[in-house]
Amino acid sequence: MSDSPASGTPPATPEHHAPHHRVHLLTVQGKPGEQLTLPIAFSSIQRPDLVRRAVVSAQSHRIQPHGTKPTAGRRHSVEWSGKGKGVARTPRLMGSNRGAQAPNTVGGGQAHPPRVDTLWGKKINVTERRLAFASALAATREVKLVQERGHRIPEGIHLPLVLETKVEEITTASAAQELLSKLKIWADVDRAHDGTHVRAGRGKRRGRFRREPKSILVVVSVAGKARGFRNLPGVDVVAVGRLGTEDLAPGGDCGRLTVYSQAAITSLEARLAGVPA
Repeated sequence: MSDSPASGTPPATPEHHAPHHRVHLLTVQGKPGEQLTLPIAFSSIQRPDLVRRAVVSAQSHRIQPHGTKPTAGRRHSVEWSGKGKGVARTPRLMGSNRGAQAPNTVGGGQAHPPRVDTLWGKKINVTERRLAFASALAATREVKLVQERGHRIPEGIHLPLVLETKVEEITTASAAQELLSKLKIWADVDRAHDGTHVRAGRGKRRGRFRREPKSILVVVSVAGKARGFRNLPGVDVVAVGRLGTEDLAPGGDCGRLTVYSQAAITSLEARLAGVPA
């Protein structure tokens, strides 16, 4: 007997095999309520390679074009003694034996300096970018990946955390801290606070004085909601319409501890289906 499917039966796709995962809808008191079905994207396979590519692509498009001045390192009065003198062909300062201007000398120009017309942006296919976004979403429900990123979460927690839409009405940091304490994930905000430090290197001179670890991501339905979370260390508040792979996987590492509102899940499902939210 042949193992091929019966005639007229469409071949099974990975999406048909993937189950729709369910989570408990949590109240603003942190208590579980009714079950909520997550979009099928939360059941996608893990593709950390695509996630890393998508994040690098997003970062590359933020690089400001830069280059050196054409005369940088070449403003010297130099001379060359010519061949056959038994010395290197390095240009030397007038009346001196000190080399200058050449790339192999102190204060000389670079051999291959950066150019303003360099194309820094890295391309990625639309299909790959969508798969990376779905994979990053699915990673937010994997407890092991969240722990590997360094987040502090309690034992026996079920991810992702989906709260009722009232969470978007929190406007003070004290109320946000109270809610995160009830969810037993405030320890992760303390981790980000303790890990904030002065950056090493010259970035301090360029507006990047402190380095702050990433903590909880709060996903809301529209911009301007859940303003009470914005000032907490390492916490980001992002609307569904602006949610990207880099928000879900900072640095290209999957498994960020994420809190969704019920309205955000509804808007996210409409976005994934291509329907205007």
